[in-house]
Amino acid sequence: MKEHLTTTYSQQRKPIWYIILILLALAFSVLLALIVVRRAGSIGEVVVRFVPLPEDPSLLNRVPVNELSAYQISIKKDIAVIQKKLHNLIPQQPYLIVNTTHNTFKLMQRDQLIREGMCSTGSYTILTKGDNKKWVFETPRGMLKVRSKQVNPVWVRPDWAFIEEGLPVPSPRHPSRYEYGTLGQYKLELKDGYLIHGTLYKRFLGMAVTHGCIRLGDDDLKAVYTTLKTGSNVFIY
Repeated sequence: MKEHLTTTYSQQRKPIWYIILILLALAFSVLLALIVVRRAGSIGEVVVRFVPLPEDPSLLNRVPVNELSAYQISIKKDIAVIQKKLHNLIPQQPYLIVNTTHNTFKLMQRDQLIREGMCSTGSYTILTKGDNKKWVFETPRGMLKVRSKQVNPVWVRPDWAFIEEGLPVPSPRHPSRYEYGTLGQYKLELKDGYLIHGTLYKRFLGMAVTHGCIRLGDDDLKAVYTTLKTGSNVFIY
């Protein structure tokens, strides 16, 4: 029994060289970790050379620190060139900008604001008659031009104005087609059937309630009418 215990104990004891090897491995690991920490930048550069870069613009467009000042100067020059090109695109004549999301307008002279305020634009409602006729009441977007201007305009009611009220559609020149005072004191035509004009329903300014035209309050309409010329740009977005 004693011999058996002695043999088992001897088998469990580790030789001294095995313990020394473990200690050396631990020491080497600590030393290697310290080297990596102190030389992280250099090691990172080596790794980047051999590992493909991800398609991340922030990594692909890295600029060395010693070249950063020159790079910033180059970027500022590029920005200045782009700003100059954009400035040259601004119309020489006064122009109007209409925001159909917030129903606001800005009357501009180059990059100077002349007047701003509320307007009303298309409601995006849909009117149908039978299977063949359909109207979507939206304000056209893009760059339009003032085709014509008129004082004390008369509204020639289109077919949809009668259909919307449940009335029979009269002949093209029937007297019921002509309505006075509905468009306000001024009218600017943008394209077929789309106008900038006044409104009897000023409480709805700032809301999307029109059949596609742009409605303005009396004072705003007068300012826009007197400032814009035939051929002036109207930017709608």
